[in-house]
Amino acid sequence: MMNQILFSGVIGLFLTLIGTPLLIKLLARKGYGQYIRDDGPREHHAKRGTPTMGGIAFILATIAAYFLSKLITGKPPTFSGVLVIGLMAGMGLVGFLDDYIKIVKRRSLGLRAKAKMAGQLLGGIAFAVLSLQFADNRGNTPASTKLSFVQDFGWSIGPVLFVVWALFMILAMSNGVNLTDGLDGLATGASVLVFGAYTFIGVWQFQESCANAQILPNPNACYEVRDPLDLAVVSSALMGACLGFLWWNTSPAKIFMGDTGSLALGGALAGLAICSRTELLLAILGGLFVLITMSVVIQVGSFRLTGKRVFRMAPLQHHFELKGWSEVLVVVRFWIIQGICVIVGLGLFYAGWAADK
Repeated sequence: MMNQILFSGVIGLFLTLIGTPLLIKLLARKGYGQYIRDDGPREHHAKRGTPTMGGIAFILATIAAYFLSKLITGKPPTFSGVLVIGLMAGMGLVGFLDDYIKIVKRRSLGLRAKAKMAGQLLGGIAFAVLSLQFADNRGNTPASTKLSFVQDFGWSIGPVLFVVWALFMILAMSNGVNLTDGLDGLATGASVLVFGAYTFIGVWQFQESCANAQILPNPNACYEVRDPLDLAVVSSALMGACLGFLWWNTSPAKIFMGDTGSLALGGALAGLAICSRTELLLAILGGLFVLITMSVVIQVGSFRLTGKRVFRMAPLQHHFELKGWSEVLVVVRFWIIQGICVIVGLGLFYAGWAADK
């Protein structure tokens, strides 16, 4: 059964490695180039015109990798896997419309704020509602109305509050990845690390599933997750697809993911956290995205309250660029920070299991 994980990762990697340059040529021929802010670091002005909407490559590669791995192994898709894939595609569609309007319609702000929010809300609500359906023979639905850290804890917050909580996570992660996507390869590389973590978590939860309680050393130390192995398949497909895209997205980037990619990745991360019952753990696993988002919140809050800026420029990566760090230096050091966050998050995940043992 683990072959699914290997196949999905390899197929995702292969498809973006060969598919991204084809997309670059297509976008360049149509003149779909990136708009660069005049108030940003001067070094970024040279990037103006670089093809964007590259998220199309890894979204399609992930979908193809997931379903091809099912076809090859003869295993059926699961509701959990399809829901996460659907959330990724839905958020990606909102981002695509935003990018398309910016580039093709020459409207610098893209989708109007209300329209963009409406699209994200529609996709998020659909995911949240559907994730509480489709119970398996153990009564587990893809998501749970209980809050979770390394697994469910406490009492149920009810379906209405769950939908609100799920929407908050989806919007927060989508916008967090979007804010991080400001330097060549930064958001892509950071996402690869988190998807790698969720591949491990899915495999571990599958091996320690309560469905196998009768053969586990300690039946009390198990995970009530509906489709953990399939979530690992989705994570592996995303990891491979993002890794292949990084080959073309790393400095100097030949293509940018755009809002198409960043919103899709954020949606996928939130979906994986919700369906694997590791919602609060995502704040640690995706620590870089949280850090960069908080830098914007602090900057805006400080300016409105005091009229002063804490950072030279927000998001945080641009602050260090304006301090004289090269783009590659910022990216590599931020990848290291993200790697540390993943190590700490996985350590806490394992510690939670060990404590129950």
